[in-house]
Amino acid sequence: MKIAIGGKGGVGKTTVTALLARCLAAGEKNRVIAIDADPVANLAAGLGIPEDQPITPIAELRDLIAERTGAEPGKMGGFFTLNPKVDDIPERFSKEKDGVKLLVMGTVQSGGSGCICPESTILKALMTHLVLYREEVVLMDMEAGVEHLGRATSGSVDALVVVVNPGARSRHAAHKIRQLGQDIGIKKILILGNRVRGPEDEQLIRESLPGFEILGFIPEHDEIVASDRNGQRPFDDTIDKAPKELFSIAESLTNLSSQ
Repeated sequence: MKIAIGGKGGVGKTTVTALLARCLAAGEKNRVIAIDADPVANLAAGLGIPEDQPITPIAELRDLIAERTGAEPGKMGGFFTLNPKVDDIPERFSKEKDGVKLLVMGTVQSGGSGCICPESTILKALMTHLVLYREEVVLMDMEAGVEHLGRATSGSVDALVVVVNPGARSRHAAHKIRQLGQDIGIKKILILGNRVRGPEDEQLIRESLPGFEILGFIPEHDEIVASDRNGQRPFDDTIDKAPKELFSIAESLTNLSSQ
């Protein structure tokens, strides 16, 4: 199962990604890899990985990139391999907590997001490997849309989940994110309502996003709000205390790969 998760900044996308990853890994039911592909990388905190265990983003591993591509990072032009070896990267450079492996992708700092350079080549090759060749459940915390995914891998993504809250701006952003996903060939695009406070919020999201398939709704929860404010992961002692709606959504995602 390979799931991309997008959404406007501030909707709780990263918190949702972390909680779903933990739900899917609970009881050792699944092997889970969580990918932080958002330039503002904070999925580690959501997964409870301590700050004293810093994670160097893959795009900043200069020696590795030079070794695998044959070119020095940060330099445009020249010759370098377009199919670098990446299959050992998940084991070597991930951090694991409660059955969830975390990989932080990082961003290319020069040449623009579409540049052909050693750093972007490594990131694209790694994403292709994770989506096409790994047997684990892969959850990808994307930027607003699908910046790290290309056409070569998008067809193998089981779904793009767009996280929205009842706010008008997040609901408007869902339309743009859906278009980005459709443009690169993602066939299943779902809405996940977050921070809903009751049936009125659910109805608002449904009515304002006609034509979207709704994956489910996660209620506003005091512990999630407080943990986010304090920079801690919610339900730190056990994910079993998370809202039942999260486990229902995780189960629905699991079923997607068999459809």
